[in-house]
Amino acid sequence: MKKLIALLLFMTLVFPVAAMAEKPVLMMATTTSTDNTGLLDVLKPAFESDTGIDLRWTAVGTGKALAMGKNCDVDVLLVHAPASEKKFVEEGYGTDRTQLMYNDFVIVGPVADPAKVKGMSVSDALKTIAGSATPFCSRGDNSGTHKKELSLWKASGMPVPEKDAWYIQTGQGMLPTINMASEKNAYTMTDRGTFIKYAASHNGNPPMVVLVEGDGVLFNQYSAMAVNTKNCPQAKYDLAMKFIDWMAAPGTQKLIGDFKLMGKQLFTPNAGK
Repeated sequence: MKKLIALLLFMTLVFPVAAMAEKPVLMMATTTSTDNTGLLDVLKPAFESDTGIDLRWTAVGTGKALAMGKNCDVDVLLVHAPASEKKFVEEGYGTDRTQLMYNDFVIVGPVADPAKVKGMSVSDALKTIAGSATPFCSRGDNSGTHKKELSLWKASGMPVPEKDAWYIQTGQGMLPTINMASEKNAYTMTDRGTFIKYAASHNGNPPMVVLVEGDGVLFNQYSAMAVNTKNCPQAKYDLAMKFIDWMAAPGTQKLIGDFKLMGKQLFTPNAGK
């Protein structure tokens, strides 16, 4: 009898504590760039402290992130392929698309710049790379970066060189693609934030350098969307909106703007603009 009373007393004390310790969990699909740069590692504890919500994420290309939203695998998305995002909303898979921050894409290559594209416009650089058949590494993974790269080939008046031997499709994330480009003495296109992370891993003296930048077509917008409960009834819309609103709030926008590596800003906040 004493053992039973002791057990009941133990359960009375322990279970309320366990219940109090449980936090609501928000599942997010996001791009490799927000993960690779370390931004989410800074935002997660701040978000949890402010809201009591445990943020968990899977970092994949934007195409795969959108597919996870369609398949009801996550509650919220943080991605960077505006045309695909708008289509995602129009088709009823997402709601409340909110722009949050941006950086830009850059074309990087070996320090020696074998095709001599430094300082060119994007169109001229791609034409020169193609004309000289200099190796170019593409992510080839339907990510936001890959989608953007494909659009730039087309905007330059050229077909995507998918069948050319010098055009290498890695099927991998951004950091592995940059590393492969370095190994093959090739060019590639990356978001600036991930390149800064790559440069930092080489103590600021990487074998790959930025060669083409500043062209208006390289603008790279990041936005968040809640998964539509009409398609995914179990999606945690209330938690998703708390995350989106928190990301757009002035304090978080400042946190994003203050996030730097090697003294360089990786993302510029622009919620509400």
